[in-house]
Amino acid sequence: MGRVRCRLRCVSQPRLVPADTPLRITAVQFAPTVDRVHWIDGNESERLPRCGRSGVCLWDNGWLAPWGQSAWPFTLDGSISNSDLFSFSDDSRASEALRIIRALSDAGFVAMLAGGCVRDALLGKSPKDYDVATDATPDAVRDVFGKRRTLAFGASFGVIGVLPPREDRSADTKVEPTEVATFRSDGDYSDGRRPDSVHFGNAEDDAKRRDFTINGLFYDPAIGQVIDFVGGQADLRRGTLRTIGDPAKRFGEDKLRMLRAVRFATALAFQIDAATRDAIHVHADQISVVSGERIGAEMRRVLASPSAAEGLTRLVDCGLGDAVMPEINGLDLAALADCLTELQPPTAVTVLATVLLHTDAPEAGLRSITNRWKLSNQEVRAVSAAIANWRTIAQADQLPFSTVQPALVDRDVDAILAVARAMVRSSNQTGSPEQLGSSGIESAVRSLGLPADALDPPPLLTGDDLRALGIPAGPKYRVILQQIRNQQLDGKISNRNDAIAAATLI
Repeated sequence: MGRVRCRLRCVSQPRLVPADTPLRITAVQFAPTVDRVHWIDGNESERLPRCGRSGVCLWDNGWLAPWGQSAWPFTLDGSISNSDLFSFSDDSRASEALRIIRALSDAGFVAMLAGGCVRDALLGKSPKDYDVATDATPDAVRDVFGKRRTLAFGASFGVIGVLPPREDRSADTKVEPTEVATFRSDGDYSDGRRPDSVHFGNAEDDAKRRDFTINGLFYDPAIGQVIDFVGGQADLRRGTLRTIGDPAKRFGEDKLRMLRAVRFATALAFQIDAATRDAIHVHADQISVVSGERIGAEMRRVLASPSAAEGLTRLVDCGLGDAVMPEINGLDLAALADCLTELQPPTAVTVLATVLLHTDAPEAGLRSITNRWKLSNQEVRAVSAAIANWRTIAQADQLPFSTVQPALVDRDVDAILAVARAMVRSSNQTGSPEQLGSSGIESAVRSLGLPADALDPPPLLTGDDLRALGIPAGPKYRVILQQIRNQQLDGKISNRNDAIAAATLI
């Protein structure tokens, strides 16, 4: 078994503990596949409990506990090696971010990981992206990495994209750049969306301009230390979502932060701090100044969460429901939650379709949301297909194959099936007057396993064939061809001659 190096902190001192210092431990990270920690001298500790996917554990006064679980008594002393919080990540994006930090540090600048990646790592989650914050100005960042390997897409706000190099040292433009942002403070937000001006500053200024304490953390890999100016680590331990500073001021700067509060609290299963929640209530109606695209982007993430029902409940409880998604007003959110839990995994499309199916006018609701959130054509099509076809799939064992087949060959059949499963299981569990068995779903799934030429055989006749038969062109063509197609799918006719004979009788 390989050696695992541990990053440790002393309970009483806000600094890294020197090696060979006896101590009581507050934090450690180790590889998720290893359940014993080996010290540098080769001695093995007592067996440690597994701590989830990323292996982040916390100690409090000598007790070892995976995040949010019961603690085990544990004490340590010995020869300890400090290690990087991200040293066990196999994510190439983490390696690239650390490469950028080393290059900036070698050039004489301060550079750290910032924001969500630090939060997620401390929570034992895999970060979705890795952002770097530095005291280097945008021009200095471009000087360090070269203009050919950088993108100035956000230079006016101090943000430069750095592309990873290829073996020939040219930029690899096929991957997403790592965002490198200069420490800054923000000026006034006259439009309730973005600052009118920015001023480059230091790490503390940069932390205090951010939205929530849990997003205001930095990690300095050079010393293996989380830099926390805003109390974010304490809020992570408490499971609390809190704004940095006055919540009214934070929400006044960017109204979307109110919806982001709901999204973060939902995704992390955190409680929203009372002052933060009260400020959302007071300013909820102001979110209407935010563009539909930005609101839609946040709501897609709420809906795609495994806790989507909780997110919608929070939306209503915080007073944002009327402005953001009035379609859920008056719904039995508890019953809706039972249905949404059946969506595994949930997606924004399947959750939205399921929510709308609990309203009186699903298609009208979809049109309204499309206008407000600026849904894409593909999203609209998928939601509409699920709304229109879920019942056909649910009753597939009772219907002719020709009725079910269009849904089975629909490009959004996965969404249709997911919604059908959720609606069927929910109706059976909640005592709905409409009891839908699982046999329809099972029949549909079996049909999907048919060979392609049986599931969607080529049509036996076309419009050209009807013209050759002397049938006058017109709307009747569609009726004839559809009836021939239905008979073909239902096994009543199987060849061209039978189809021609049937067409002459219609």
